[in-house]
Amino acid sequence: MIATILRGPGVFALLLAVSLACRWMAFVPAVIDTDEGLYMLQAREWLRGNWPFVAVWDMHPPGAPALIALALALAGESIRSVRLLGAFCVALAGWALHLLVRAAGGVPAIALTAGLVYVVLTPMFTGLATNTEILFAPFVVGALALATRLARRALDCGEAPRLRDLVPIGLLVGCGLVIKQVVVFEGCFAFALAVLLPWWRGVLAWRRVAALAGAYAVLCATPILLLGATYLAMGEGATLWDALVEAPLRYGLARLPMGLAAWVVVAELLTAAAPMLLAAVATVRPIAEHRRLLALGWSWFAVAALGVAAPGMFFRHYFLMLLPPLGLLAALGAWRLAVTLWPARDRAAVALLVGLLALDAWRMDAAPRLLDGRGLYQPDPVRQVAAALRETVPAGSRVFMMNYHAVVLVLAEMNVATRFAFPAQLSGRFFRALPVDADLELARVLAAGPAAIIVDRGWMHTLRREAIAMVEEALAARYALAVAVAEERGPVEIWRRRDPAD
Repeated sequence: MIATILRGPGVFALLLAVSLACRWMAFVPAVIDTDEGLYMLQAREWLRGNWPFVAVWDMHPPGAPALIALALALAGESIRSVRLLGAFCVALAGWALHLLVRAAGGVPAIALTAGLVYVVLTPMFTGLATNTEILFAPFVVGALALATRLARRALDCGEAPRLRDLVPIGLLVGCGLVIKQVVVFEGCFAFALAVLLPWWRGVLAWRRVAALAGAYAVLCATPILLLGATYLAMGEGATLWDALVEAPLRYGLARLPMGLAAWVVVAELLTAAAPMLLAAVATVRPIAEHRRLLALGWSWFAVAALGVAAPGMFFRHYFLMLLPPLGLLAALGAWRLAVTLWPARDRAAVALLVGLLALDAWRMDAAPRLLDGRGLYQPDPVRQVAAALRETVPAGSRVFMMNYHAVVLVLAEMNVATRFAFPAQLSGRFFRALPVDADLELARVLAAGPAAIIVDRGWMHTLRREAIAMVEEALAARYALAVAVAEERGPVEIWRRRDPAD
């Protein structure tokens, strides 16, 4: 039975079942990470024929809203569809990690353990949300699995990689880049495994390396080039360039100070203390057969850490990039510990360790949610706000979200009052990332008189003082408080535009 599970589609089916079991709490709250709501809003508009950046702006490539739009089209426009997509991508990345270990020469049991460990760790770091790091993981890990196979061929058999071998690797990395730019680091790592390692082994001449590098760059760029050609044909090439190139550079000006960033990194690594300890167990006294996998795992971990650090902000979901290599390293540690302490029942011991990892990752996210109760035995404020908004203004009305979750506009079936629909950018501290003057755009939005304005009083400290003053003036002059919904830090107010007669 075990041999059957370890082969073919049975591995993916097992990983998908485990993913759904570990991520069931994702189907409860409307909001886990607010970025996810912006991607849902972009996806909804895309399905209506309104393209990202033109209808709803962001500084991430449109791969995340593209995949979410596909999920909404196939499974219905609901949060459940988006969270199902996340569970599917986690299982797919776990399966790719299984294939990577096998490609490196790892035995099936270790390969399956690595895939399982990755899957059960994903509730960490707000990983229950269908965020970019969850969505690009299958593409990145898949590319690295193919690159690892080429590296092993070169090291063990002296075979040089061919151009056709790089085609799927480059296209997978390219698809990942269309989801988030930080994939570039792991894309370079894939090239190092597939081409530079064989060159170091002596099976490739440097001229051939240069030719393959050029071809690989073109392959990685192909998806984004096709996207650029589409926007150029629509006359929006400059819009795309600004969103994907200039906006991230402007955003990078607001990096965390190094001292604060260090504290954040330490705190997040403590969150992953259990798998990190297993990784250390595997490394301190390694089994000889594990040395190649350890070298691969730690090299990959270091490269992924570059992706975490590059934006300079260290948000929790960035650390999800560490989980695939950490899953590999922790799996090796689990087997090292099991073979040392329980050699007669090593498989049962590894299963127990994986179960403990799953429980540890799940309880870190689940315990606060069980205590809070929203969506379980207490109302979900986000859904309450959406329901109240539907009763306050007609569906399809233009609504300005000052500092609350963009997903409310999707749940309430409302339209955006501005294409800069993410509150942290227009009203908040990331206003410098925008391609327009934030104050002028906010003045334009308020002058146009959206049907409703939503204000979260508990998060006013995250807003610019200029934005607060402008909105408060507009509320006093033209709006009436329709309803207030209790939230964790304070009320969320829905202000309805008064009729001139009022």
